[in-house]
Amino acid sequence: MKVLFVSSGRQGDVGFVVRNQGESLIKNDARIDFFTTEPGVYGYLKAVLRLRRTFRQGSYSLVHAHYSYSAFTATLAGCRPLVVSLMGSDITGNRILNLIIRFLSRVCWNVTIVKTEAMQRTLNLSNALVIPNGVDLNRFRPLDKESCRKELNLDNNERIILFIAGRNRPEKRLILATEASRLVNENNLRFIHLYDTPNEQVPLYINSADVLLLTSSREGSVNVVKEAMACNCPVVSTDVGDVKLVFGDLEGCFLTSSDPEDIATGIKKALNFGKRTSGRKRLIELGLDADSVAGQLIALYRQVMNQKKDENTGQ
Repeated sequence: MKVLFVSSGRQGDVGFVVRNQGESLIKNDARIDFFTTEPGVYGYLKAVLRLRRTFRQGSYSLVHAHYSYSAFTATLAGCRPLVVSLMGSDITGNRILNLIIRFLSRVCWNVTIVKTEAMQRTLNLSNALVIPNGVDLNRFRPLDKESCRKELNLDNNERIILFIAGRNRPEKRLILATEASRLVNENNLRFIHLYDTPNEQVPLYINSADVLLLTSSREGSVNVVKEAMACNCPVVSTDVGDVKLVFGDLEGCFLTSSDPEDIATGIKKALNFGKRTSGRKRLIELGLDADSVAGQLIALYRQVMNQKKDENTGQ
């Protein structure tokens, strides 16, 4: 099975979420190649001919496009069979965009994947499959906080609020996160905005943190929250994507509104919680480890490939 992953690349390389999913499939004996487009409408359009050439020359079993605009590029390039993952942050509420997505999902795409049932309802895509992102539990695991801070040269006496989001991502609401953190008004409190950080250092930062903070206005299946849970790190998050479902009634994880005072209260609760959570156990119970999700995707790929084979033989 040879699959071409298509997505945008903000720094000339595939994003962490897509890379991690691809690597989980590789561990489960799928061959994955990565094709990236430049961000922006021009970047997606410019990639169409290059993608068409790559697809034709690569003898791929299928293409799996991540995010809506990458799916449009793959559609224009004539990639078939085509599996599309809509990730959540690419669903903006734009009525015309949603109409295009619904049309292509029903007419051109072999399978459409969404990350939550809420996305399925928002897009009115009853035919879409709900498959959340999984977490690599080997990479994201509980580590000794003091050792991690020493490796990162962080002060052991500080109480760290960790905010992980790329720059120029307004839906992540960095200003709201900093304002809420300021309102906590405690001594030795440090707010760390993590971006453009080597992938291998992210688990160290999460295990160094006293709380992981998410203030997004929209998400799908929120990887950073699940990564923090896999490290048993307390989490404070706005009610977006599948966070409420993933939290359940887990102690040490707090859901808030988008009001900065409410978020600050959540941060105080997480800091006062004063210990690690059982988030890792919760993820395993939900089947949100990367290997479980990879198994679902491989089964889906085989189904799509078999359907193509039946079409080619006229069955």
